[in-house]
Amino acid sequence: MNHVTAAAREILRGDPLLGAAFITAEAPRNAAPLLSTRVRLEQSSSQIAAASVRATALGIYELNINDRPVTQSVLNPGWTAYEWRLQYQEFDVTHIADDAVDELRVEAKLGNGWYRGDLGFEGANANYGDEIAVCAVLEITYHDGTTQRIRTGADWVAHTSDTPANSLYNGQRIDARLRSVTDALPVREVDVDRSRLVPQAGPLVQRHERLRPQQIWTSPRGETLVDFGQNLVGWIRFTVTGPAGTQITIRHAEVLEHGELGTRPLRHARATDVFVLSGGSDTFEPTFTFHGFRYAEISGWPGELDADSIEAVVVHSATRATSEFECSDPLVNQLVHNSIWGQKGNFLDVPTDCPQRDERLGWTGDLAAFAPSACFQFDSADFMHKWLLDLLEETRHHPEGIVPITVPDILKYAEFTNGFTLNGLGPTAIWNDAAVWVPQALWQAYGDEDRLTAHYPAMVLYLQSVERVLSPSGLWDEGFQFGDWLDPDAPPDQPGTAKADPYVVATACLFRSATFAAEIAGLLNKPEDAQRWTALAARTRDAFNTAYVDAGRIFSDCATVYALAICFGLLDPPDRRVAGDRLAEIVEAGDYRITTGFAGTPFVTWALSETGHVDAAYALLLEKSCPSWLYSVTMGATTIWERWDSMLPDGTINPGEMTSFNHYALGAVTDWIYQVVAGIRPAEPGYRKIRIQPVPGPGIDHVHAALESVVGRISVEWRNDHAGFTLAVETPQGTPTEIVLPDGSSTLVDGGAHHFHVDAAVRDRRL
Repeated sequence: MNHVTAAAREILRGDPLLGAAFITAEAPRNAAPLLSTRVRLEQSSSQIAAASVRATALGIYELNINDRPVTQSVLNPGWTAYEWRLQYQEFDVTHIADDAVDELRVEAKLGNGWYRGDLGFEGANANYGDEIAVCAVLEITYHDGTTQRIRTGADWVAHTSDTPANSLYNGQRIDARLRSVTDALPVREVDVDRSRLVPQAGPLVQRHERLRPQQIWTSPRGETLVDFGQNLVGWIRFTVTGPAGTQITIRHAEVLEHGELGTRPLRHARATDVFVLSGGSDTFEPTFTFHGFRYAEISGWPGELDADSIEAVVVHSATRATSEFECSDPLVNQLVHNSIWGQKGNFLDVPTDCPQRDERLGWTGDLAAFAPSACFQFDSADFMHKWLLDLLEETRHHPEGIVPITVPDILKYAEFTNGFTLNGLGPTAIWNDAAVWVPQALWQAYGDEDRLTAHYPAMVLYLQSVERVLSPSGLWDEGFQFGDWLDPDAPPDQPGTAKADPYVVATACLFRSATFAAEIAGLLNKPEDAQRWTALAARTRDAFNTAYVDAGRIFSDCATVYALAICFGLLDPPDRRVAGDRLAEIVEAGDYRITTGFAGTPFVTWALSETGHVDAAYALLLEKSCPSWLYSVTMGATTIWERWDSMLPDGTINPGEMTSFNHYALGAVTDWIYQVVAGIRPAEPGYRKIRIQPVPGPGIDHVHAALESVVGRISVEWRNDHAGFTLAVETPQGTPTEIVLPDGSSTLVDGGAHHFHVDAAVRDRRL
């Protein structure tokens, strides 16, 4: 709170929070205490030139100055690998300080968040520590150059807040009566290793859309149910007046079952918010939790509940939307919509598997599958970069240098019950391949070599961990594998039971990762590494073909193994042709219903269209019976489901204990939709050169799509009818653009707007 001398500046150098202490309050474990201080300005507020605040927490914090929030972002400081990377945020608060008269009141509300969130499934109850704490410094610079700093410390005071309970999984309790009646709490400093402090790397979590109820009705059991019309992530906000002590309880769920709230998929997450009225006009917004929901059950509401009474607030990381897509098939449009909303809900500071049950973890396999789609739909560069920094730290600190299956890896602190364990889990394909595949998606979308340099060390650690477990034959054929997770033919209680041999999948994935690592090592001027990974890729390819390929037929003879082998470049041309034909046979024999899980789904339509089976790829996309991409759409889905049959045709929920209705991984087909159906492709990383190559097929006769790429807006519109194929393209001026038409002709243009037409007779001969 005093002027800082030059000597003190030297002492504080290297500490971004300028000597502010981490402080906590002696409060009940579930409560969110308030910590505050009052400080007089050393000069008139008219003399303030600038004011900023830096803050972080073990837990989550909300910071106010003179009862005004320093930011509209929420759930700060977010979730990182806290042991090595604790982010701090910096906000300009000049506008708040300018309005002060002669005193500032700084107040921090502190919640459990992810740090002390009892996270995980199977009774994991995983936490980073027992104590939550906040650290902040407000720095005011006056016009004469002097500086005043207000820091958290043991001289702050603490009180109870209106939140006696907060949990990300279970919800928040807010008692408005406690806003005027508080109890003092002891304050003390907490010792924290400040070397872990890092600046904010990814986008902040923000409020976005506000959705009003589409329907309010009474259930068969007499409960009041609300439908917001969209499966979303966030919370419900409202202002209400009623008798003091009235308790409103809101339960959340993604679906209904038998006319009631379908809460079984939540498992042990209560997802329930409770609000107690003060007797006056109360505004409630539970910002220390979040829920995945479309439906809410509301009890205890005083008076009549109508659509103007409440609103759902959509919350996710502030990634910028970059895509447009619309085609002649409304079900495909809804599928793309579902993919976008699935990404919104699961890109909440960490790319999670799901946002609703007792999990919500950064499963690496989900993002490995979905990253290319994510980079088209939103500007995901900073979001994924921040996550990959955590992945690197987790891998560096793993005793065996293994990429965790969740990042941040809270499961290493799990206290699993019923004998469940993850101990001894070795390298695992697809999930660990995220260390390579996610940077690969970023490289293709954004072409940022500096970021690639930052991500390369994790690729090395991953490949080294796999090299240690390869058999003498060069195959990755030992140890646990998730494999083609959630194969639609797997029993509900055995999601890992797949048609695809898990070691065929693992060895194929290793080849893809080693190939890309070799390319990047060369780009980054690491010739020894390039040689090493090139040799690994060659050995892996040879071993794969020797063990698993027989004249184009691949061991386990199912769609996933053919899709991976074709898309990853594992096959010589004669075998590739046979494999493509066999894949088309399998797809046709299955009546164009999906037969792939996490491993094969992102690649199966690619493999078909790249081997000349475009009609089969379109038929697979447009199939509506279960299992298929459009089945969930016909069942009313507004996000991508975890299982192909998360809801059964009779409207009941899949009996498996692992069933989510907001799980983006199986929506990875949107990458193919954007690049092949719409035809927008990066011919070079970061769209430094663009390829427009739409591949029309039966069932869709019109497409409009656009991408706000790093080089500018790319837009495509095509029609395919009895007169022929017409294409309108616009790309940034000065950007080399190759136009490839369905008749096989190609044209190179230097950006700009262009129109093309292929006569029906010419098109049909080609197709």
